[in-house]
Amino acid sequence: MALIVQKYGGSSVGSVDKIKRIAEKIKGYRDRGDQVVVVVSAMGGETDRLTELAGELSGRPVPREMDVLLSTGEQVTIALLSMALSHIGVKACSYTGWQVPIVSDSHHSKARIEKIEQDNLRATLDDGAVAVVAGFQGITGDGAISTLGRGGSDTTAVALAAALKADECQIYTDVDGVYTTDPRVVSGARRLDKITFEEMLEMASLGSKVLQIRAVEFAGKYGVPLRVLSTFEEGPGTLITLEEYVEEPIISGIAFTKDESQLTVLGVPDRPGIAYSLLGPIGENNIEVDMILQNVSGDSSSDYTLTDFTFTVHKRDYETAKELLEKAAPGVGAREVTGTPDVCKVSLVGVGMRSHANVAARMFKALADENINIRMISTTEIKISIVVENKYLELAVRALHDEFELDEEPKRVESELTPAADQ
Repeated sequence: MALIVQKYGGSSVGSVDKIKRIAEKIKGYRDRGDQVVVVVSAMGGETDRLTELAGELSGRPVPREMDVLLSTGEQVTIALLSMALSHIGVKACSYTGWQVPIVSDSHHSKARIEKIEQDNLRATLDDGAVAVVAGFQGITGDGAISTLGRGGSDTTAVALAAALKADECQIYTDVDGVYTTDPRVVSGARRLDKITFEEMLEMASLGSKVLQIRAVEFAGKYGVPLRVLSTFEEGPGTLITLEEYVEEPIISGIAFTKDESQLTVLGVPDRPGIAYSLLGPIGENNIEVDMILQNVSGDSSSDYTLTDFTFTVHKRDYETAKELLEKAAPGVGAREVTGTPDVCKVSLVGVGMRSHANVAARMFKALADENINIRMISTTEIKISIVVENKYLELAVRALHDEFELDEEPKRVESELTPAADQ
């Protein structure tokens, strides 16, 4: 008998028929003797509908009241799923986040979980029932309803699995696992049987929308076995694990983001404090800076060596960031601010990079063969990211997928790492 935490997203619970199908799937686990905790999101589109209602009343709704409003979506789903389970003879009990309770901090709309009380869930499981928990929500120390941010149901599921020491946390979605890249871009993209937490975290942060970043961080921190599965198709899915691969694959996947923009400040005096003078106003306006590149421009007409300072931001922040730079540039003696609003980021991800020295060279050659110019480069131990023009996105992804033969099953030699300790 295993203890399993399952999470079903909005597309999986988008109708009564889909909820009935999920109930039958859960019954299969109960029939074989497993204990099951189910976490559900609001029905597909419901959170957007509620957000639009609030927007009709106020351009800036009070965060506390928004949490009260948005949490109702999951409350509908837990009641319907519990009814569906009861109808087919499976004992079930629904819980809102504050009935568990899932205690969070007081940062409404983006709260973080501080602790989970297990007594109610343990009692339900010991009684032979399925516990159906509302994802995305909790309760603050002073008794207010809180929400964990978009995609927060993934975090709820992983946190419950960690607290209950579950054998596995299963994330059910509309795809049957994690792929080497987006199958809509590369028809030969392959579902991965396994991927490390480290790789999945990079993939999630670089644009892969299969899992929420915070959920992957939480799972890796507490060593929660995490599996991505399809709600609508049978299959093994993708296991996200602490195991690493000694030899292959070099590259596990290719992630990309389309909505990037690039800004450059030309002729910046190379002296202490310049980077802060330029990026300080950007950060104060809650604009997230991604890749940063600073290089000597070769112009030494002033008392200081001059550099060019380049970075990327989300496309939606491009105009605001450019205006802020144009205000700050004269104060630091910069010559000019330029930008490109339509660029994209393409990233190779794989723990195998640590032991293979020629990954970057192969990447650059594959792109050169397609006459794709690289505008920026950023690297870590397990990732290489480049910025190219948007029009080259799909061509770049296909070229790299072919170069690293990601459509073929790799031969792997596995080694088990020491499980992560609670921190």
